Amino acid sequence: MKNLIRLIRPKQWIKNLIVLLPVFFGGALLHPSAIYAGLITALSFSFAASSIYCLNDIIDIENDKHHPIKCNRPLASGAISIPQGYTLMVLMLILSMASTFLLYDHQLETAGVIAFYWLLNIGYCLKLKQYAIIDVCIVAFGFVLRVLAGGISTSIHLSKWIVLMTFLLMLFLSFAKRRDDVVRMNETGHAPRQNTIRYNLTFINQAITITSSVTLVCYIMYTVSPETIQNFHTDYLYLTSVFVLVGLLRYIQIAVVDKKSGDPTKVILRDRFTQLIVLAFGLAFLFIIYVLR
Repeated sequence: MKNLIRLIRPKQWIKNLIVLLPVFFGGALLHPSAIYAGLITALSFSFAASSIYCLNDIIDIENDKHHPIKCNRPLASGAISIPQGYTLMVLMLILSMASTFLLYDHQLETAGVIAFYWLLNIGYCLKLKQYAIIDVCIVAFGFVLRVLAGGISTSIHLSKWIVLMTFLLMLFLSFAKRRDDVVRMNETGHAPRQNTIRYNLTFINQAITITSSVTLVCYIMYTVSPETIQNFHTDYLYLTSVFVLVGLLRYIQIAVVDKKSGDPTKVILRDRFTQLIVLAFGLAFLFIIYVLR
């Protein structure tokens, strides 16, 4: 049972809370129905992602056996058999689709977005992850689908700036993660991924700089847009841009100086500075839209 749980990677489920982004930026945190719909959608995405993790580990089993860390994964170590991996993959998909019917509204639309996410990632695991740039774009687009599903299930209109910012931020994090692979390849002479040879530090550093810069610009444009000011009845949201800037700089520091950007989830769960920045941003945003309006 322990190895089955490790295979579906529940620690990674935290990233699916991005589904609640429409609730946060839509000012619906005091609406229980929106919170409920968002959490159910996040749970459904978690099951779908776990299904993909199973397939990914099955496909990468031979490469993982030669990786210093991934060799301990349940499939690579032999603790879980390939048939068991496929069975768990199907079970997770069934749970994902079934959980969408716990929603009060938009069950089919939400299930459709999640199904498209699942199919896209099947293609990613089978072939698309072998192509540099395309791989990180698909990962980033997967988070856009999460946000779109969150907007659909909660009936909250999404600002175009939020959608763009989600894609750019996840692209930034994906490039930072690839940077960790390039550093490992340069040190060991072995490419952790098949497409790592199509990246180098010069390209990755420039990509990180570009995506982080445009992400910040997108957020600033969101805070000063007439739509946002009219929606929240305040023009002070631009002040929260400071936290976004510091957060991006902190993550670049982790990637470039500390060389520990290989797992964004671990960074969020372990880095106190990052946690404080996210908390400060959230509190400042909520204070402005609920109190300082």
